[in-house]
Amino acid sequence: MKLLTQPGAGSTDLVEAINRAGESIEVVIFRFDRREIEAALKAAAARGVFVHALVTYRNRGGEKSLRKLEMRLLEAGVTVARTADDLLRYHDKFMIIDRRELFLLAFNFTALDIDHSRSFALILQDPRFVQEAVNLFEADCTRQPFTPKTESLVVSPVNARRQLAEFIEGTRQELLIYDPKVSDSQMIRLLNQQNSKGVHVRVIGRVSKGGGDLRVRKSPMRLHCRAMVRDGRDVFLGSQSLREEELDERREVGVIVTDSAVADQLRSKFEEDWTSAQDRTAPQDTSRRVPAGKVVKKAVKAMVKELPPLTEVVKEAVQRAVEDPGKTLSPEEVKATVKEAVKDAVKEGVKEAVKDAVEQTAR
Repeated sequence: MKLLTQPGAGSTDLVEAINRAGESIEVVIFRFDRREIEAALKAAAARGVFVHALVTYRNRGGEKSLRKLEMRLLEAGVTVARTADDLLRYHDKFMIIDRRELFLLAFNFTALDIDHSRSFALILQDPRFVQEAVNLFEADCTRQPFTPKTESLVVSPVNARRQLAEFIEGTRQELLIYDPKVSDSQMIRLLNQQNSKGVHVRVIGRVSKGGGDLRVRKSPMRLHCRAMVRDGRDVFLGSQSLREEELDERREVGVIVTDSAVADQLRSKFEEDWTSAQDRTAPQDTSRRVPAGKVVKKAVKAMVKELPPLTEVVKEAVQRAVEDPGKTLSPEEVKATVKEAVKDAVKEGVKEAVKDAVEQTAR
């Protein structure tokens, strides 16, 4: 078992795993813009590896990019399936190599998540995790109901609420949480109960009203992970926040493992981020809120600070525009690709900045 920490590891481990695959690669995609990962998947298909990609039916603002990705993968010999539209969203991210190794990701295959955000992934070889992930992949590819054969995976909306509630209730001394937004009333109640019993509960991210006694700090960088460390030995890592829709209405996937080494690594990173983070205070009276115009100004300033360097975005866009050696570079194609990449980056940056600005004015 191995923990990957972002930013830091980049996509090296993912590309290396794809490159060493000898039989099959099964990958679930929600967002995707990493050219080197796409190239590795295409190369694997070219050397005879069965590459099967399950692409989400929709994501917010990125459907056009997903459909283009599907066409490029199909042209390279990759088998592509699309999720059903029965759930609010298919938001899980994982990859299976040769049905022997599972990469359970909290991040997307994007530059923003991998290079500019706090996130994590677990690499697991335990057959219980791998086989259950295979079962889930096949069920979602064929748009059939998923019936767990073991409790090895935390799957929304199948068993996540129960498993995560039990995880929180089982805490005896300390519970450390990374979560962009804890808002589910049951989960907040359980966290408060543990806090009142003397359990040392800390959250990096945000907690909705009702969690006023919990110790919460804002992440020092963009946060795109859902993880918990319990009593220094048990770890949850996955794609689901402690939010009602992510527990009950979306496809999300995580794992719960007992591994002291992984727990120590995650706890060490949490303490580092906690030291660098800012305290979040309880909301004050709404009459003290800053006017909407100032909220917008604040959001724009935050966006300028937090947005990944556009030179990197443009560089990756140009690289994607010329995928194969010897391909003629069309100015119109480059312009369209760069425009779309910059638009996506700005949109993501604005969304995050507005969230933070609005929240701060509500204090």
